[in-house]
Amino acid sequence: MTNPPISPAPTEPQGELVIRTIAMPADTNPNGDIFGGWLMSQMDLGAAIYARNLSRSRVTTVAVDGMAFLNPVNVGDIVNCHASILKVGRTSMKINVEAWVQRSTDSKLLRVTEGVFTYVAIDENGRPQPVHR
Repeated sequence: MTNPPISPAPTEPQGELVIRTIAMPADTNPNGDIFGGWLMSQMDLGAAIYARNLSRSRVTTVAVDGMAFLNPVNVGDIVNCHASILKVGRTSMKINVEAWVQRSTDSKLLRVTEGVFTYVAIDENGRPQPVHR
């Protein structure tokens, strides 16, 4: 896994808001910390929505380039995932996904991680098909 292209400290999210949810106690480990895997799954869901709308077909995740967690996600934080297209190939799409949180104490957004998710457009039989253009 390669390191993600973490951009230098943006002050606001880049891309389209694709998913918004609240981090709940059920999403924590025994120490009360939000699982990184839970956050990654939220990012994957949001990016899949973005990829499906872009390709106008079913999609499947084929790769996730490394992620670096910059700040923790706390129970009660509102998690916002923003997606933007990096590259469209014949059947694949590379999508940058940023995760930001809004703490319960204020309304400021804080970037917690980002990663590059690769999807392939698939047909009804699960075979790759060209991305709709």
